[in-house]
Amino acid sequence: MSEITLQPTEDKRLVAGDKVYNTPVEVTLEVIGGKWKSVLVYHLLSGALRFSELKRRVPDITEKMLTQQLRELERAGVISRKVFAEVPPRVEYRVTDHGATLKPVLEAMCTWGRSHWQQQG
Repeated sequence: MSEITLQPTEDKRLVAGDKVYNTPVEVTLEVIGGKWKSVLVYHLLSGALRFSELKRRVPDITEKMLTQQLRELERAGVISRKVFAEVPPRVEYRVTDHGATLKPVLEAMCTWGRSHWQQQG
């Protein structure tokens, strides 16, 4: 899968395919926004995982949503999917080099989340 490439416009907006973004934050949220994508990347940063392992680590996600989110992350070039020629087939997901650049972003989210959690407790 190819990564999203951004082209700046004269008015400083970013264009990726047919989408136009007003800020880089919008681009980031397009790739890892929502309830599940960041969580999935967080788990995959520790190494390759199979679908069933991801489902166990994120028990509240439905199989349909897990499949959808993994496909979107793969399309964005954040994760890769490898199918092994076995019976039954084995599929593993892992973070790409491009996806690994999200590690500091997720670390910052974890730091903020811990701090917020402690303030609420």
